[in-house]
Amino acid sequence: MAAPYLTIKNITEHEIEVRRSRFICALAPADTEEAARAFIAEIRRRHADATHNCTAYVIGDRIRKADDDGEPGGTAGTPMLEMLARRGFADVVAVVTRHFGGVLLGAGGLARAYGGAVGETLDRAESVAMVPATVATVTIDHAHAGRLENDLRASPYALRGVVYGAGVTFEVAVAQEGLPAFEEWLATVTAGRAEVEFGGLVYLAR
Repeated sequence: MAAPYLTIKNITEHEIEVRRSRFICALAPADTEEAARAFIAEIRRRHADATHNCTAYVIGDRIRKADDDGEPGGTAGTPMLEMLARRGFADVVAVVTRHFGGVLLGAGGLARAYGGAVGETLDRAESVAMVPATVATVTIDHAHAGRLENDLRASPYALRGVVYGAGVTFEVAVAQEGLPAFEEWLATVTAGRAEVEFGGLVYLAR
């Protein structure tokens, strides 16, 4: 079974100061690499005069990338990425902008500052729990479709679309842990008239 994860709802920014260097963290939701890169480019344009704009992002359960942007290898992007992963976040991009304050921090100090900036900003962001769900395709005859649609819209199940053809097909996202209960509910409200097929994986906000 797929694992749940956290993401964030809105762009969130927070600044910390470490030995006169300013570290400004900007977080944004991003469910594709294109979205992550676009946000990174926007922040780099906004802070073009900064000493460094270091980045990290986690997309889904496979894509994890980090960039030190000129800081010593492994002291910026990697601790930022590790903070996102350790806290269970995905579909999130982080940019930490550093304005150098004249005091060298050393490798350990840099890692703590970059990772800490991300951690403190995550604390201030509005997080959203995403749970794995299965797409259910439900088909019923036209005579009973209106009643089922009303029942679905009033139910806790996420109605994603309706298609009219020889019958009426509803696409519903059902949390994986709730599949047995959904089948029972569907059989009850349709008196066994509906057919259901289960398909791909999606995620639902909880």
